[in-house]
Amino acid sequence: MSDLPARMRQAVPEYLPQTATAQECMGAILQFVESVTFADPDELLAALRQVIGEYWPGLPPYARNLAYRMVCLQRPDDAALLREAADDLLAFGPDRDEEAEELQRRADLLDPRP
Repeated sequence: MSDLPARMRQAVPEYLPQTATAQECMGAILQFVESVTFADPDELLAALRQVIGEYWPGLPPYARNLAYRMVCLQRPDDAALLREAADDLLAFGPDRDEEAEELQRRADLLDPRP
């Protein structure tokens, strides 16, 4: 069994012990980034959905963006995934609206909505 969900939870400030030092926090973030970077896309998407399902606003946008980006890079022809990633980007403000619109455009080219 993968430790990816546990590493994702460590990227959520609320899951870290209140006594965690800055160095421990950075270590958790580095472990998360490394885990996400080399994760299998099925495993990564399952972990992402699990952790978001447990505490939707808790996973920081940088963590969500990285995870979705890694999965989308490995599955560029999955229209449903591209739409899911776009919806997640749109949920956190206008900073990444252009990227979200591009993901939606790509998804529509792959699988036009009726």
